[in-house]
Amino acid sequence: MDRNIVARNNVTIKGKGSQPILFAPGFGCDQSVWSMVSKSFEQDYQVILFDYVGMGKSDLGAFDYDKYSTLDGYVQDVLDICSALALKDVILVGHSVGSMIGMLASLRQPDYFSSLIMIGPSPCYLNHPPDYFGGFEKEELFGLIDMMDKNYIGWANAFASTITNDAEHPEVAEALEDRFCSTDPVIARRFAETCFFADNRKELPKVTLSTLILQCAEDVIAPTVVGDYMHQQLPESTIRYMKARGHCPHMSHPDETVELMHNYLEERKSEKIGGLT
Repeated sequence: MDRNIVARNNVTIKGKGSQPILFAPGFGCDQSVWSMVSKSFEQDYQVILFDYVGMGKSDLGAFDYDKYSTLDGYVQDVLDICSALALKDVILVGHSVGSMIGMLASLRQPDYFSSLIMIGPSPCYLNHPPDYFGGFEKEELFGLIDMMDKNYIGWANAFASTITNDAEHPEVAEALEDRFCSTDPVIARRFAETCFFADNRKELPKVTLSTLILQCAEDVIAPTVVGDYMHQQLPESTIRYMKARGHCPHMSHPDETVELMHNYLEERKSEKIGGLT
């Protein structure tokens, strides 16, 4: 085990099982966002949690402005974790941009992974009419970055509410705002640029792993049309439309999230057993 990588990304290992399930957070979040979901998998899996460099309790000194100017820097960190822990047959669970980071990692080193679970994924947040509707115009995203520069606290409050889009769960917006506010604004801004201006649409048809897409209702960040597009483009994908509203069902609706994940994993096990008989 490479303890430098484990410390760099604040890797946490739990669970009684042997098959690894690796949870990749979304933008601006650390591993604590998985607390209400990951516990449900500790009985049957090896649960692995981590923080991106610059988030949570990671090694802030390891943040490199150039390395993390594209998603490749975060992808390499995921692969480093897999290598450091000598993982194989990994189920990678990603939220939002964490889904894309996990997908790109699986394309670069497919031997590490067995399947992908994507929660609120989007390969591209920008609209590219007439063929693709990502949800945002370029001016809107530039405005978001500009607001981060001028009033970071105000941005954190507004963006947390936009992400959750669920008046019934104000505690989720508050939790997200706290995480944004505890992050170095320079690092958060860099991650925002890297995340929101990425375009990974061309990579989708290359994915050979079985993939579950969990699509929330009324998700402003990753609308249903994006989930449908991903389902069409990912060759081995299944999509489940959630009752959960907003962009963070693992925080606002953990029971539904866990149930859909468990159902998918049980179906995968049955398929494997059926294929051997």
